[in-house]
Amino acid sequence: MPRRHEADEATIRQQVTEIVEGLRNKDLEGLRRLYTTDVVSFDVEPPLQHVGVDAKLKNWAAVFAIFDTVSYEVRDLTLTVGEDVAFGHGFGRLSGTLRDGTATNGMWVRVTFCFEKIDGRWLIAHDQVSVPFDIRSGKGIIDLQP
Repeated sequence: MPRRHEADEATIRQQVTEIVEGLRNKDLEGLRRLYTTDVVSFDVEPPLQHVGVDAKLKNWAAVFAIFDTVSYEVRDLTLTVGEDVAFGHGFGRLSGTLRDGTATNGMWVRVTFCFEKIDGRWLIAHDQVSVPFDIRSGKGIIDLQP
């Protein structure tokens, strides 16, 4: 027997694929269509939160200014899907070639996505990116692999 929200889960997984493609293509307007207008993002760079799609896209624009080519990978994405809300977690890695020609493998981060179904369309209402924290040193640990 198929799961009740199997079609919605497939749609959300496609949405995550569109994030990957939007980043690879440096397509800010394509990315804009994936978020709610009032998305709240807890990203790795300050401040503690970015509120609204314009603030979220400002983060991606900063990435595009640093990178000549961008690659983004999502691994081990697990989703829980309800009628009009869903959440997922996994690992993400931003990598590519910097504007100065330096290739970088980036670092793996923990990612959480929260989706809301608005007018029949799944949009990201919240995302969070984090790294583990070493309490003794006061520094994030950025060399872990999934």
